[in-house]
Amino acid sequence: MARSMWYNKKMDYFMKPMLLVVFLILHPFVIRAESVDEVIRKVVENLNGNTAVMDIRMVVKTSRAERRMEMKSYSIGNEKSFIKITYPKKDKGITFLKVNKGMWQYVPRIEKIIKIPASMMLQSWMGSDFSNDDLVKESSLYDDYEHKMIQETDELYQVELLPKEDSAVVWGKIVMLVSKKYLLPTMVSYFDEASVLVRQLSYGNVRSFSGKNYPSLWIMKPTTSDKKGHETRITVLDAVFDGRISDEYFTKRALKRFSR
Repeated sequence: MARSMWYNKKMDYFMKPMLLVVFLILHPFVIRAESVDEVIRKVVENLNGNTAVMDIRMVVKTSRAERRMEMKSYSIGNEKSFIKITYPKKDKGITFLKVNKGMWQYVPRIEKIIKIPASMMLQSWMGSDFSNDDLVKESSLYDDYEHKMIQETDELYQVELLPKEDSAVVWGKIVMLVSKKYLLPTMVSYFDEASVLVRQLSYGNVRSFSGKNYPSLWIMKPTTSDKKGHETRITVLDAVFDGRISDEYFTKRALKRFSR
């Protein structure tokens, strides 16, 4: 009897760790499912902030030419943004307004406010490799996609984002590398519905702006053959996060008013 009890205790000692290992192998996402959603939620929060005012330089390169633009950006979360072009002279005063999923542009030369329709969301924004949809941020990385942890290293998360069935989104798949140190993306790869890589956006030069770590360099590179040699660089020259921004910037009246 004593020998049997000793044997059972010995088997428990060895079996419990083995059962835990088997459980983790058979159910690898039980402990990850919540954490991967949390990673994406924090990435979205860290990129947007509650409010942001930025001075931005954008350099657009093609195989034939290069041009530079500068602008001022005001935003509240992911819902509202106002952008004013300040350089070059021929584009100075062009303004853009985004409120929820609506987008408008004002062009001083023709003194006209233009509503940008949904059919133009994939069109180039100001001749760059960013689209109107990027500016509007119509789709939410957190709400419109399912998240799956593909790989994890000491420094990075690799996350796959697939559209939810009822989500009207542009991309068939997104793969994101996320820095564990900052919980900010380092590389985002965008695929079409046929899983063909269309473009890649890299983030770098993390700086502290008003106490918030933020990537000050964004490089968008298309990967399709018709865009060979194209590249758009955005440099955040200065930024103030989580300050107060007047609601006056987020009305259609502001497009003309703040154009001067």
